[in-house]
Amino acid sequence: MSTNATGPVVVLAGGVGAARYLRGVIRAIPHEDLTIIVNTGDDREFYGVHVSPDIDIVSYTLADRIDAARGFGLAGDTYHLVDRLAELGHEVWFRLGDTDYTNCLHRTIRLAEGAGLDTITDELRRDLGLDFQILPMSNASCPTMIELESGSSIHFEEYLVRDGAPTDVTDVDLSAAEAAEPAPGVLEAIAGAGTILVCPSNPIVSIGPILAVRGVRDALNAATAPIVAVSPIVSGAPIKGPAHTLMRALDIEVSALGVARFYSEWIGGFVFDEQDEALQGEIEQLGLAATCLDTMMVDAAVSESVARAALGVADRLR
Repeated sequence: MSTNATGPVVVLAGGVGAARYLRGVIRAIPHEDLTIIVNTGDDREFYGVHVSPDIDIVSYTLADRIDAARGFGLAGDTYHLVDRLAELGHEVWFRLGDTDYTNCLHRTIRLAEGAGLDTITDELRRDLGLDFQILPMSNASCPTMIELESGSSIHFEEYLVRDGAPTDVTDVDLSAAEAAEPAPGVLEAIAGAGTILVCPSNPIVSIGPILAVRGVRDALNAATAPIVAVSPIVSGAPIKGPAHTLMRALDIEVSALGVARFYSEWIGGFVFDEQDEALQGEIEQLGLAATCLDTMMVDAAVSESVARAALGVADRLR
């Protein structure tokens, strides 16, 4: 397995876009060199168990266990538990499969025993047969809250899954992440990285919470490794999810250029889709090394080409 990377590779990740990109990353670099730092702002209790949606999406995808039709959950899972809860009159808008529930129950039991989320995440990734490091951004509870025009503030999972991502967003509250300490190993991984990659995740609610955790943004600014991000926006729209709504609420231009500007303080390189080739000059004017190609990651081969392109940009920055 060949690689362009020099030394350990750290990847900031969250959500389905990250999982698809990471399918390519794990084909492009030695697994012993890889550490994935995952957003936990989406974490929430459902049906008495602690669910870590982004950690599970990443883990299940890379273990080739994901329910591809839904983009989350386990392939072939059953839903007896939530179906029975529905029969008993409970709200079950978050469809958690039975085996998935058992994994989350393990997480909940171990948390009650005093284990950190980092330790539990490592237990679950080993059980899935994954041979690289996966770290939560923090062991602390740090929910991402969405503020609406009505004056209410709701958890991101309620906003996205229960309510279908309405457009009446006024702000995104990351104050819990801002008060949280990074999980053990997070700052050390960033400081020791040879390359840092940023997945094509929602910049506001997937990458944003990681950046908000105490010390993470400073560590990225101080990092000696080249940092290369991939745009989740193609032709002025996200591939998946409500990034456009959340970016507009924060007065960020919904474009690859808007994402590049949002990250430009701490990244050195940027990969974006060939449909936005006309933006290359403006992106490079931000002081970024940039390249464009097909980033529509319909399969692992395209994901690998995007990962290798990012590694190539990192090489240009060394």
